[in-house]
Order: sequence, then structure tokens, then C-alpha cells
Amino acid sequence: MSRKINRRTVLGGAATAAVAITQTAFAKAVQIGLSEKEIQLDDPTKVPGVPPGQLGTRSTFEKLVKSPSETSSRTPLQDLYGIITPSDLHFERHHGGVPVIDPARHELLIHGMVDKPMVFTLADLKRFPSVSRICFLECSGNYRGRGTNEKLRPQDICGLTSQSEWTGVMLSTLFREVGVKPNASWFLAEGSDAAVMTRSVPVSKAFDDALIVYAQNGEPLRPEQGYPIRLLLPGWEGNASVKWLRRLELADQPFMTREETSKYTEPIKGGKIRQFSFTIDARSIITFPTYPATIQKGWLEIRGIAWSGRGKVTKVEVSTDNGRTWRVAEIQGPVLDKAHTRFRYLWQWNGSETVIMSRVTDETGYLQPTLRQLLDARGADTGGYHLNPITAWRVTSSGQVLFRPEV
Repeated sequence: MSRKINRRTVLGGAATAAVAITQTAFAKAVQIGLSEKEIQLDDPTKVPGVPPGQLGTRSTFEKLVKSPSETSSRTPLQDLYGIITPSDLHFERHHGGVPVIDPARHELLIHGMVDKPMVFTLADLKRFPSVSRICFLECSGNYRGRGTNEKLRPQDICGLTSQSEWTGVMLSTLFREVGVKPNASWFLAEGSDAAVMTRSVPVSKAFDDALIVYAQNGEPLRPEQGYPIRLLLPGWEGNASVKWLRRLELADQPFMTREETSKYTEPIKGGKIRQFSFTIDARSIITFPTYPATIQKGWLEIRGIAWSGRGKVTKVEVSTDNGRTWRVAEIQGPVLDKAHTRFRYLWQWNGSETVIMSRVTDETGYLQPTLRQLLDARGADTGGYHLNPITAWRVTSSGQVLFRPEV
């Protein structure tokens, strides 16, 4: 909360400020890892600060962390600003841990139904024309909303999505280099991790917007994100964007790997299974106010993000009365293709208990559904993949904000 100051308080503070520690003691405190609070400078203008270092760091007052499990960690969506996720806060999902790979020894083999099977080193890839684009990446299992737990944050509900600026070479460029045969319709992407992750991908995606990526947010890929190279399929489920990429094999049919038969498929009505459902459907989530915030009566700005694997976000609506009425929110630019987009809505809370929520429409006309609509369309057993329901938050009369679970 802001506080008023006047000339007397400014002069008085300057006159009575005390130097809590000496410069030498300050440097030593920093060296042993004490936080700003532990150092307790009474007046930071009286002691020189830490000199420049090899790497920048966040203030220790800022506690931005991912919430990890044995196989994944989730981006703190509620704590971020803008549309770019810091690289160290990008979500992680691994099937065999993070491998250690020497980029000087790593190679990418492209073979199968091609005219010229070829092997590319990282240096080879960097000699091709480079391309950068901003887009989101999301795990198709990015949903935790059913049950009774009200103490969930946006990070807990759908933190398996992040957004970066990715840099690399268009996969279409490499496919033209090796000469893909006309009847090749699928390719196998294989990773170098302990799981030897493999996915079948339509060749049409390669000639659309797929990339072989070697950089993220202006620096080389981090190991958790596929260093030294990864496949990137904008708008498609993250599992298909194979990390630590080492092999691409062209064929005239899908390879039916474990990750697209026993995994990453969804039961639907009629006893059938939906397979190769690559595209991430449109989704939005309010990131403020959310659990564990407590709000005050009066005006506040509802904020959130929306995205779609089908293209651009065209409209976001917010309801402050449990879905009875919807109002169009303001979309904050830039609005990019297959990218997280910020929205905001100015709301005057009157102090009564209510439920707030958001929904998005993308450029194809697709409207984000409720969980009930998803279950009606697919059946009760959805398999946990490709669930993008409207997310709701309950605001109590005391101002406490809680997640409203779907049951």
C-alpha cells in the first residue's frame, strides 16, 4: 500500500539514517549468501552495492519458483508480467530426466524416404537462415481442476504452459535440403534422452511452421528445454516437440510409438480413442485476483492470459456473476499467432460473494467450453489430455479468493 510523504519526513529520514554495516561487511554478507533482509541495510545510499557479476540475479525479495514433481514443474503464471516466460521459469516435463549432451558431438540425422540422407551438426544448422518467433508451448495434460481443493493457484491448475522467443532453422528448409519424397507423409522425431522419446508428426506440419530450435529468449536452449536442439511445433501439444533431437525419419505412415498409442490419446464416447489430437485448443485463465489473494471492496483490475493453438486470440470475455453475464475484456497487444495474449478487465467489487471467470474465442470462432460441455462431448473418462475448461474463482464476502473446483 502506498503512503504519503512530505518534505519533513524526507529530511528527517535522511538526517537520522544510519549505516548498518560497512562496505567490507556488506560484500562478505553477499558472498556467503545472506539475503537483503538478513543484511538489513538501514540506508542503501550509504554503502556501495554489489559490483557487476558474470550473471544477473533476481532480488532475493522476489520468490519466483516453479512447483516441481518427479516428472514436471509448473510455471508460476500468477507471478509473471507480459507474455514472455523467463527461461528458468519455463515449465518442464521429462520422461527420462535431463540428459547432459556435448553440442560439439551432437548430430541430427535425417533419413528414410528422402533423396539424400544427411547428418547435420549444430554448426551446420546455424549456417542456414535463422528464424525467430514467439509462441507458447503447452503439455496436453495441462489441467488440474477436478476435485474439492480450493487452495490452487493458476500455476497449479495450468502451469504446464510457457512462452518464449524461439530461434532456429525452419524444418522445411532442411527437408528441402535432403529432398523429401512425394509419398512421404509422416516423420518420426527421436530424442537423445533416457526415454528415447519418439513421436510421429505429419510432414505437412514440417512444411507449415515447424522449426529446429537451438536458442530460447536470446540464449542457447537450456538443458531442460532440449539443449542443444529440439523440435518445435507451434500450437501443438508439447510432447510432440521432441527435445534433445537426434533423428528424423521420413515414411508414408505414422510409426505408432508408445507416446501416441498407450499415451497421449483420449477416450471419447462410443468406446473409441482419439489419436493424433495435436492441436492445443483455445484457453484462458485469470491470473489476478486468484488464490491466495485477498481483495478490498472497490475498483480492481482483473488480469489474465489467453491462447490458442489454432491461431490468434480475437476476444476474451469476463464474468463477475458466476457466468450469468459476460463482458468483453481489453486485449493487450501484441496479439501474436499461437501465442499467450494478455487481457484485463476493470471491475468494481461491491463486497458480495461472487464467482469470476474468463473465456476466450480464437480466430477460427472456437469458444472455450465449460468442463460440462467437454464431458458431454467426450464422455466422463477423458483420459486427462486436451482439457481446456473455463476456470472459475470464488470471491468470498471477506475478500478471500479461492479456486472453485470442477467436480
